[in-house]
Amino acid sequence: MSDADVLIRVVGRWGHITLNRPRALNALSYAMCCAIDDALVAWAGDAAILGVLIDGAGERGFCAGGDIRALYAAVRGGDAALADGFFAREYQLNARIATYPKPYIALMDGITMGGGIGLSAHGSHRVVTERSVLAMPEVGIGFIPDIGATHLLGRVADGLGTHVALTAMRLGAADALAIDLADHYVAAARLEELRRLVLGASSVAAAEAGIASCAAAAGASALMAARDWIGACYRYETVAEILGALEAAGPAGRAAAAVILAQSPTSVMLTLRALHDARGYAALKPCLQQEYRVAVRCIRGHDFMEGVRAAVVDKDRTPHWRPDRLAAVDAAAIAAHFLSLGAAELRFD
Repeated sequence: MSDADVLIRVVGRWGHITLNRPRALNALSYAMCCAIDDALVAWAGDAAILGVLIDGAGERGFCAGGDIRALYAAVRGGDAALADGFFAREYQLNARIATYPKPYIALMDGITMGGGIGLSAHGSHRVVTERSVLAMPEVGIGFIPDIGATHLLGRVADGLGTHVALTAMRLGAADALAIDLADHYVAAARLEELRRLVLGASSVAAAEAGIASCAAAAGASALMAARDWIGACYRYETVAEILGALEAAGPAGRAAAAVILAQSPTSVMLTLRALHDARGYAALKPCLQQEYRVAVRCIRGHDFMEGVRAAVVDKDRTPHWRPDRLAAVDAAAIAAHFLSLGAAELRFD
């Protein structure tokens, strides 16, 4: 990692973290995860630090997710254990953010996907702008929504979270607020003012007042406007039943079904199972442990390597899934992804 890939400093009484890979949309590497996690640990025990503000360099994105090109290279080079280590450290960081004892303020300006959501949506104060685009697009690269997304999306009412996960739907600011992935809408033009107010605050109350003074209404959520037909379609338990309901739900439903059918069939099946299981967990950590089991097995499978190849390596956008039909996905193979890893299970501090 270049020392400049993530900027970590103290401003006044606040820890300030800036993801600093704007050309890569601030994609998250293992070294960046380690640096951020170490800083959070140090600041949590420092009475002089009131809280943390995290943002991304550039105007295009907060964080486009984990550096999947690096993970692809590691697996292709025969060292999948490197990828395992990345996921473990990333998920441990997600859990730390969710239980952080001080305010954790995330500015989710621009593209915020995958690991970017893990760095922000688990925080205590989550800010979106008119440029925010949130998504968990993993079903399109032979993977599953991870970083605790099964916890975040699995608990959203009326099947909205399941719809977002299975279609890799892109969410604007109003959508993110509507399904509790964000707390405040602030116009991008006021972000510098917000930073100044937070980083100059001498108390948590003053920082929160600063956020409130910059916040505004985000407008209507397109996702919530579709709540009735989405809820009717996703009340079913199997992918086949959901697709049947979508096909009968009019043009919007048929369009959603077509999107799902274009994703990795294995990933779609894994994702629905993971979301259903997550509803039975009372907290984030068991969801992260389940996601880790699935993740370490996905990266060793055909569809992850093929999905990343098609999306970011060759960029031909024509992945060849194996199997290529939902009906051909083996139920036993899906179940095997969720089995315990034994001594290799994900653990937390």
